[in-house]
Amino acid sequence: MTTSRTHVGVDVGGTFTDVVLLTPGDGLVTAKVPTTSDQSVGVVDGIEKACGEAGIDPSDVDEFTHAMTVSVNALLEEAGAATALVTTEGFRDVLEIARQDRPDLYDFDETRPDPLVPRRRRFEVSERTTTDGVEDAVAAEDVRAVVDRIRDSDAESVAVSLLHAYQHPENERRVTELLRKELDVPVSASHEVLAEFREYERTSTTVVDAYVKPVIDAYLGRLEERAADLDVPAPRIMQANGGIAAARTVRDRPVTTSMSGPAAGVVGAAATASDATRDLAGLVTFDMGGTSSDVSLVRDGDAERTTAADINGRPIRVPMVDVNTVGAGGGSKAWVDDGGALRVGPASAGAQPGPACYGRGGTDPTVTDANVVLGYIGDSSALGGELSLDEAAAEDALAALADTAGLDDTLDAARGVYRVANANMTRAIRAVTVERGHDPREFALVAFGGAGPMHAAALADRLDVDTVVVPRACGVLSAYGLLAADEKHDAVRTLREPFDSLDRGRVEAAYDDLATDVRADVADVNDDTASAAGPAAATVERAADVRYAGQSFELTVPVDDEFDANAVAERFHAAHESTYGYRMDDPLELVNVRTTAVVDRADVSVHYEASGDPVKGHRQAFFDGTFHETTVYDREALDVDATVDGPAILEQHESTVVVPPTWTGSAHPDGTFVMTNGGEDA
Repeated sequence: MTTSRTHVGVDVGGTFTDVVLLTPGDGLVTAKVPTTSDQSVGVVDGIEKACGEAGIDPSDVDEFTHAMTVSVNALLEEAGAATALVTTEGFRDVLEIARQDRPDLYDFDETRPDPLVPRRRRFEVSERTTTDGVEDAVAAEDVRAVVDRIRDSDAESVAVSLLHAYQHPENERRVTELLRKELDVPVSASHEVLAEFREYERTSTTVVDAYVKPVIDAYLGRLEERAADLDVPAPRIMQANGGIAAARTVRDRPVTTSMSGPAAGVVGAAATASDATRDLAGLVTFDMGGTSSDVSLVRDGDAERTTAADINGRPIRVPMVDVNTVGAGGGSKAWVDDGGALRVGPASAGAQPGPACYGRGGTDPTVTDANVVLGYIGDSSALGGELSLDEAAAEDALAALADTAGLDDTLDAARGVYRVANANMTRAIRAVTVERGHDPREFALVAFGGAGPMHAAALADRLDVDTVVVPRACGVLSAYGLLAADEKHDAVRTLREPFDSLDRGRVEAAYDDLATDVRADVADVNDDTASAAGPAAATVERAADVRYAGQSFELTVPVDDEFDANAVAERFHAAHESTYGYRMDDPLELVNVRTTAVVDRADVSVHYEASGDPVKGHRQAFFDGTFHETTVYDREALDVDATVDGPAILEQHESTVVVPPTWTGSAHPDGTFVMTNGGEDA
């Protein structure tokens, strides 16, 4: 399908801000600019750069979609708003008590993160609600007393989470209305954020929403102003669930943006690689950027999702793309621990000063510096299309690391950094495949991010994966995914009933209510963006959280347009067996019902046409214990179906592809590069 609109997608990473511009006629322009402390500045810089390269004015842009790290950075850096919590009398310390477990069972020095809301800003109201209904209504005078105490505190935002408000929100709704009427700060209510049981997780998710709300609101305000100055449309925002929504929607529920960028990358991988891997079980997506690597799974064309994520030790129970993140990126620093072992990450050199090879004053050795010493990046490379490399600085940094680690020379240090980083990323891939009942050999590895394609074949060798897919826009694939993402809105309600006495009418009524809610979200978004799409354009998907009676965890399975208990039960048994290796004959319990409204966007199609001489030259690159004479190609000049035999290196502005010996690759009609392993061990 040929696009008739000009669409720009901008994804903010820790080191670079990535831009993809799609113009009528399927023209694709990509760009990278350094990420700025105020992310909105870098976003606008990136749009102007991409438009300049495309020869158009920013005012020609018809759609603007954006993924950001504002909310996750606020959580990781604990730089959100001063937040107050209003809860039921006697439950002030739910955040502090949490769950009685430890991340590391045998580490007695393990400490929990401090609650986002200190005890002095946790306020109680006298009320009591059970799963059967409201027993003691909240008194207006009690709420007004809390209002006065919040005013006297330094609170910039308020979270409200009353006991059993997921089932009967009457008291919580009354408290929320009074707080919003009397206070000049935003208020997040648990029955609006997460109408789901489990007191600690619901409270934590609501507090996170309140904690990041002023930060998100201020950021989007600045971005909308800067976009308006360029005459660019207001942005639509990528959510953690892999779908987009209007800025107004995420301002109301900012917790949904917690994994915005990684979700966009997974969507982009699914959009570009599925056609090339139809005969495989699915895709393992591997996004290696400047500060971290994100790994996820795509099956049947859809990204795997979860509702049980933690960020910086805080549970967040909204639907999101299931991403496993490790602190190993191109800018990750290599260091030696107290036991003399070589380590990589999680600390990063960032964009400023960046790796030593950037020539910006950085002296710490990083993964990128190791890739320079190994010959995978050379003097013909230009990271981000504008950075020239300082090879001598990279060698000096690795030489210093070799001295500290007691290694023979600079090459040994570079090999060690490369292998340790790969080991970290291999563990992350095993966590989303082997540990969840999937054989990675049945999947293709989709590599993207600035550094991902350099490491992908080496990781595939470790995992016995024979196919590696490198999308054309691999260095900016998260930004590309923003062009392909559909609009999505989620809703959930706890409805705990045993399968053997299930009230089907009650279940269908709950689904109908949730469908009405998510269709209303579609109406709000499209009214806000003046789109022709409305609630009638949405497809409502249904799902259920199910468990064996007595279990403390659930699995989510799809539900048909009419709830068929037998079909849902069989799907649950199959999912349980796939995940845990067995199924049981025990009774089942329905826990939560879920709906997702999806509004499809037009498929993204790009035209690839090679131009110029594909061979740029040759250099020495390290494989299998020795240096090899390696052909360096201009990836954008490779003809469709042209075969590239390893060892080879393909360079483009935003990324570099390494093709080891025994591997062979070719370009597909859309520019996707597919590598296969033809070695004896393949």
